[in-house]
Amino acid sequence: MGKDIIADIITSIRNANLNRNGTVQISFTNINENIVKILLREGFIQNVRKHRENDKYFLVLTLRYRRNRKGSYKPVLILKRINTPSLGIYSNYQRIPRILGGKGLVILSTSRGIITYREARLERIVGEVLCYIW
Repeated sequence: MGKDIIADIITSIRNANLNRNGTVQISFTNINENIVKILLREGFIQNVRKHRENDKYFLVLTLRYRRNRKGSYKPVLILKRINTPSLGIYSNYQRIPRILGGKGLVILSTSRGIITYREARLERIVGEVLCYIW
């Protein structure tokens, strides 16, 4: 785990998708919890539970897979980190990009917390683009 906790959660989920692991264990922080709540609400992950081990808390995510016609499993979740600690990309509510014509998701960090691009457009607030999910 590095200092960029958002990149750590994205990398953990991406690696679990590549290895076809059903669960991922990530460290518990308020930012991670808010991002995971958005992923759960939007249907990108199946389940989340809080786990305690040696006075440290972890979030255990159950990933969602879809089955192809051939019978193989394909991951539903693809994540891309946009903002880095050294490069802040801010976006007006009118200029927030749409991923796959609105099928994807953009997560923003705003003055009201971590929200999706739909909520930012409804509330007309500016935010820092954290990641794309599709």
